[in-house]
Amino acid sequence: MYTMQSWTCIFLIICSMQSVCHCCDWIRHHYGHLSAEYLSLLDQMGGDITKQDAPVFFPTSLYRHIDDAEFEDQVRFLKETIYQITKLFDGNMKSVTWDKKNLDDFLNILERQLENLNSCVSPSMKPERRLKRYFKKLNRKVLRKMNYSAQAWELIRKETKRHLQRLDILAAQMY
Repeated sequence: MYTMQSWTCIFLIICSMQSVCHCCDWIRHHYGHLSAEYLSLLDQMGGDITKQDAPVFFPTSLYRHIDDAEFEDQVRFLKETIYQITKLFDGNMKSVTWDKKNLDDFLNILERQLENLNSCVSPSMKPERRLKRYFKKLNRKVLRKMNYSAQAWELIRKETKRHLQRLDILAAQMY
């Protein structure tokens, strides 16, 4: 005979499994579509992507590490990276010369992606500290140091594209 506490545990396990399954289905069937949309908008909102390198090294080792991680950690990483990108684009954008509609559409689709990923990640899961530090450094050494100039935003657009493309690879490997 099951006690009330046992039934509660069973219910929570089933809900957790359904949430992971829903998340798997969503990533498999929708992540790539939204990703293709915002990558296209990122290209369309400005001119050619700058050839200049950012003064902050791309965190290749973080991506290599997360490639071998558990599914839940990978989802958390997807969510946290997109969250950090949205925070970058929440800065002073007065000098930006990008197409306003494409920029707005890009940010709206990115937010939609983030909302869906948020529903897949337990709030108790802590973000990756190294990833958070990387984005803080990117903000400090590019946007703030370059006084939120058009050139600074072009570097951010380039780095954003690199991250979103790398996240596409990660999501494709998850299923």
